[in-house]
Amino acid sequence: MPGAIERRTFLSLPFAAALPPNPLPIAETEVLRLEKKTTALRDADQQFQVNPLHVYDSLRPRPYKDGTPREVPSTARANYLRIRTKGGPDGLYGPIDSEVVPVIEQQLKPFLIGKDALATETLWDQMYRSNRHARSSHFMMAISAIDNTLWDLRGRFFNTPVYRLLGGPTRPKIEAYASCLGFSVEPDAVRRKAQELKAAGHRYQKWFMAWGPGDGPDGLQHAVNLVRVLRDAVGPEVDLMFDAYSGWQLDFAISWAKQVESLRPRWIEEAFPPDKLEAFAALRRATSVPVATGEHFYGRWEANRYLAAGAISVVQADPEWCGGVSELVKICGLATLYDAQVIPHGHSLHAALHVVASQSPAVCPMVEYLVTKMRSYYTFEKNQLAPVNGFIELPDRPGFGIELTETPLPPK
Repeated sequence: MPGAIERRTFLSLPFAAALPPNPLPIAETEVLRLEKKTTALRDADQQFQVNPLHVYDSLRPRPYKDGTPREVPSTARANYLRIRTKGGPDGLYGPIDSEVVPVIEQQLKPFLIGKDALATETLWDQMYRSNRHARSSHFMMAISAIDNTLWDLRGRFFNTPVYRLLGGPTRPKIEAYASCLGFSVEPDAVRRKAQELKAAGHRYQKWFMAWGPGDGPDGLQHAVNLVRVLRDAVGPEVDLMFDAYSGWQLDFAISWAKQVESLRPRWIEEAFPPDKLEAFAALRRATSVPVATGEHFYGRWEANRYLAAGAISVVQADPEWCGGVSELVKICGLATLYDAQVIPHGHSLHAALHVVASQSPAVCPMVEYLVTKMRSYYTFEKNQLAPVNGFIELPDRPGFGIELTETPLPPK
């Protein structure tokens, strides 16, 4: 196979000697659809979080309470992206969002065929320039999926993990904060779960607010009490973060922050929708509680606007959405200019873990681990990533090391 000698000897040869003599053409770009029968947990760990619609009484759910947990039949589904080359390895990445599949199959796939799979920066720039809507939303998410898959392909070509291609690792294992989406926010349940996570080695926990302006003064008091209950449960040695999922307004957020400052939240996340930059900046000026957002940033330009405005101190760009590994690395570089941290939004793990591993711990100190989601998110993969004593060991497999356990369904 062309390039096999170079890949085997990559770590022992001078870098220039390891480079392929010719481009590695992309032969095929395909979405792999996987499906299998499984079970799902019901009547537990399904606490809702506040969101912008909850200002409407008719759209705000009634308070949640865990019931008796039970397993019910379910069907697991996921999409993975595979990029094949002529005479070289495949790249594989996922799961990818279902919304991006039409963009990949109808618009970007024809553009990629025949291009050099190892020209990652060139391909990113050309995909970005290829469509007037590329700057955001599903098109940028599709670019992200392709970029991440190409980084996996590069790692497999050079027989090394992605974090080594990025210049790392800066440490052998990465701290993972426990992201508590879905866990009940009833006080007794909160105490039990927070202490359980602390005992499991998680020095950082993020909890999700269930109340907002639509809940009135009682809602504000519940949001304040959640912080008090958690601080009492875990003591001073655990950092606590809070997520409002764009469901708050400025006066509500400032009032909450003023009442909990003495309890030292590590941050308040996504207090407002991402188009309200001025509200983020005003909140940061009004409180000592650090302000975080960025999971819906599309590219370095949005991140820079927030940083330049002094609106946030933690950037939560998501490599599945912001432009992939290539763009997240650029955002990390931007953050260093403002003495800000980049702690990627973690609805997935592979790309975020490798980028964080390649950056200074001062810039990227940890990754997000969504405890309930990750129970089943990688159900189709071998070698699933999971923290031990609060840390995830860096994998040493080529690329992202993704191996599927199931045969994909036939193409539609």
